Amino acid sequence: ELVHPDARNRFGKTALQVMMFGSLAVARELLKHGASPNVQDASGTSPLHDAARTGFLDTLKVLVEHGADVNAPDATGALPIHLAVREGHAAVVSFLAAESDLQHRDVTGLTPLELARHRGAQDLVDILLGHTVIPL
Repeated sequence: ELVHPDARNRFGKTALQVMMFGSLAVARELLKHGASPNVQDASGTSPLHDAARTGFLDTLKVLVEHGADVNAPDATGALPIHLAVREGHAAVVSFLAAESDLQHRDVTGLTPLELARHRGAQDLVDILLGHTVIPL
């Protein structure tokens, strides 16, 4: 029997949300069969949030190619880039910086750049400054 790719398990998660994020082939297959890259669980976590948090850049790129919204906040107001900054994933931050709303503040009131500064992550601060338009 065929199950819709966005069917949820007893924890309210779809297959795209519970797959191993290192498995690019599984992600591609699910997306090819119509899985939504923007599905969010009860805490507002999307597959993009999970990929950003775990640092799987290739999976994250495939999600974005399939229409994943880089500016959809989770329940804490965090965008995927906030999670990548928090976990120190420079390559993911670099990729997302070009696409993300860098003025967006999470519930603690921090933009991704402020979060990077707060964490003392100079490499991430430098990446984000390269993408930040300073208002005159």
